[in-house]
Formats: sequence, structure tokens, C-alpha cells
Amino acid sequence: MTGRKTFLLRLLAVLGALALLAAACGGGDDNGDTEAGGDNGATEETPGEHDDMQMDFTTLEEGVLQVGSCLDYRPFEYFERGADEPTGFDVELTEAVAEHLGVEVEWIRTNFDTIFTSVDAGEFDMVAAASTITEERQETVDFSDPYYNARQALTVQSETGIASTDELGDGDTVGVQKGTTGKAWADENLAPQGVEIRVYDTAPAAFTDLESGAVQGVINDEPSSAAEIENRPGLEIVESIDTMENYGLAFSKDNPDLTLAVNEALQAIIEDGTYEEIFTKYFPGTEVPEEFRAS
Repeated sequence: MTGRKTFLLRLLAVLGALALLAAACGGGDDNGDTEAGGDNGATEETPGEHDDMQMDFTTLEEGVLQVGSCLDYRPFEYFERGADEPTGFDVELTEAVAEHLGVEVEWIRTNFDTIFTSVDAGEFDMVAAASTITEERQETVDFSDPYYNARQALTVQSETGIASTDELGDGDTVGVQKGTTGKAWADENLAPQGVEIRVYDTAPAAFTDLESGAVQGVINDEPSSAAEIENRPGLEIVESIDTMENYGLAFSKDNPDLTLAVNEALQAIIEDGTYEEIFTKYFPGTEVPEEFRAS
């Protein structure tokens, strides 16, 4: 009998302790309200840290962000010699956005001249290709918030002595990339001066012809031009052309939730300093614009 009593006493003590523990975890008051704090507060009443970052969007393949790009535009998106994976400012920025969204990136190489109609047709989810936001393009696609301020530039052979676009005229030929705002600027400002505008599928092809003397200049985005001439010692940028351009990531108009989610992710990586790190890596010595600095 003594052993049985001892067992019953121990059992009652354990049950009493469990009852107290249940009351403490429930945290309810006389009205049945749940107090904030602890796992229960975070999951049922008070959003937790990760809940604040949840975004509702869809992609063509679940868990994958398919991104279209020409992938031959230094320093924004390109392949190092012998590399299997692309690199560049746009590439790392996109990877950071994807990490924030909780998806993987699949890069799809495509022609810049048709890149906006392709994303509009649902061939991939997003465009990351140093794309300037323009009213004309916005008729076809939606853009993210701006993520880069860009200028155009005139590049020439150093030995020619050409110092500005004002010195170009009849008999001169300038190279531009098809479908770019550089081409649009050249058509509007240089063609009336008698300059022939020669169009290329890629920017590197235009710079190669500039080296050979087939064209007298190239109009192209300034940071891309600076990257192109790093290994072309006979070329130099002689004029920066401020066209008040901003780059944006582009999306199908049928997927506004993805545009919104990417905008939120962009803001997050700006605020936490990730953007500054990537910018400084690819544009050393260039001051990070105030709107893109960490808060």
C-alpha cells in the first residue's frame, strides 16, 4: 500500500505541474485574449519577422525566376572567358533580389531588340539587361522602380582627335546597338548633322569596328563603354551625354504582383547595404547615388 500511495502522489504532482505549464503557455486572460510574445504570439496574433517579408507573386516555374538578358553588356551582364555562369552588376543585383524573394535564377540569353516583346509574350518572367525606362517601352511592359542612373557616351579612336559629337558630320559613321536609347539619341541628334548611323546586334561588335576604323565613333551607355575600352587601348571616351536615363527591370503587364514583389526586394537590398556593395564592386571610384545608399 505504501508503494501505491507514493505512486499516486507522484502522479498527482506531475499532473499539477503540467496544468500550470499549460496555463503559462496559453497566456490567456479572463476574456480569452492571447498575449503577445513567444511562439504563439508570433504565429497567431503578431506577425513574425519572416511574415513581414512574405510576398504573393507567381513565376512561370514555381521557385524559379526566369530572367531574359543579352548577357554581353559589360559591366552589367556578361561572361568571363571560359565561365559557365554570367556575372556583372545586373546579374548580382538580380541574384540578391531572387534571394530575398526565396527563388532561384535561371538566365535566358535573348536578343535585346526583341527582349520586351519576349517577356510580354511570357517567354520568361523578367528582363535584367541595363534597360532604360522609356514611355515607348512602357506601352509593352511594366518596369520596376529605377535601380541605376545612366548617361550615354561618345567613344572614338584616340589618334583621330575627335573631341565631341559636334565635330561629327558628313562622311562620318557612328556605331550603335540595335534597339537601344543610344541609337535613338544618335538618330535624333547625329543623323541631322549628316552622320551615318550603323546599327549592330551587340555593343562589342560596334567597338570592334571602331578599333578597325570602320566607324568614327560609338554612342553607347557610359558605364558599358568604359568597360569595353578597358582592353582596347586605342579607344577613349571623349564626351559624356546626359540623357536623364534610368534603368529598370521589366515584366509582363500580366504579372503586376511580381513587379510589386521585386520593387519591395529592391528597396530591402538598398536599405540593408547590399546594393552599395554590388555598386562599389562594379563601379569603383564612382559615388553611390544618394537614393541608392543604405538607410
